[in-house]
Amino acid sequence: MADTTFGPAGWTPERLGDQTGKTYIITGANAGAGFQAARTLLEKNAKVVMLNRSAEKSRTAITDLKQEFGANADVSAIHMDLSVLDSVREGAAQILQTVPRIDALINNAAIAQVPTRKLTADGFESQLGTNHYGHFLLNGLLFDRIAESKGRIVVVASLGYNLGLKTIRFDDMNWNEGYGANAAYSQSKLAQMMFAYELQDRLSAAGRDDVEVFVCHPGSSATSLITSSASRTMRFIWWLMTKTPMVQTAEQGAYPEVMCAAEAALTEQRALYGPTGRMEAVGPVGKGTLNAHAHDKAVMTRLWDVSEKATGIEWKLRP
Repeated sequence: MADTTFGPAGWTPERLGDQTGKTYIITGANAGAGFQAARTLLEKNAKVVMLNRSAEKSRTAITDLKQEFGANADVSAIHMDLSVLDSVREGAAQILQTVPRIDALINNAAIAQVPTRKLTADGFESQLGTNHYGHFLLNGLLFDRIAESKGRIVVVASLGYNLGLKTIRFDDMNWNEGYGANAAYSQSKLAQMMFAYELQDRLSAAGRDDVEVFVCHPGSSATSLITSSASRTMRFIWWLMTKTPMVQTAEQGAYPEVMCAAEAALTEQRALYGPTGRMEAVGPVGKGTLNAHAHDKAVMTRLWDVSEKATGIEWKLRP
């Protein structure tokens, strides 16, 4: 049954009040849903800091946003390549020096359906390294700053978590054998979700309520995710899909992450938010279906330990 918390039309940005004084950090915000999330938050007078890999695309995005919202729009960019852990560390250090408060960190950036197996500079399968490990490290480095603001962590997942193995392939996380673009992508997005749900558990165990953690997905949205990293065949199939009612706009795809970052009435954290219409790929935004394999406790706990070792960070969640 569809979630009707926000009425039959679902959640829309019209619900948001003035965001003056609030700061939102968004990874991968120079295009697609991340860019649209930045637009929505700037329209509500928030400060937005984009973490992007391409300096040129950052400049273009900032120019476009200032043209739309005026020269005083508080939007800036910091270079960060999530596939390179040293780049994440350098970017996080810059954030801690220049961004005094973080009301929400939106983990939006991703690569998808990489056709042939590639490794990151740190030796991880590219999708797992970029989508999960890069964000895991970033969230750990910024966690205390987020907690100081009683902020939120928002993980932008994908319905792809329901595909593939539906678990983490601990014996071969880098797919030395049997690499498949979709299977590896599914594992990376499942890992992101497990990070979020395990973090919820660890915060609860520490008796802490100073950071809220939400998980959402954009549904089928016309963003550049597939076109930027997938094979030619996948790009063509996706292009055909964008001509059908099964794909919505990038602006609509951004609604779930903006809601999770800024909607005060959102309280249930062990959930998956996104479109609630056909196949939960399009339609009104609310609470969708969360399948149990996404928060398998034994797998989550093991993944956390593996992730700390891989990224060289130890989260100290003291009471």
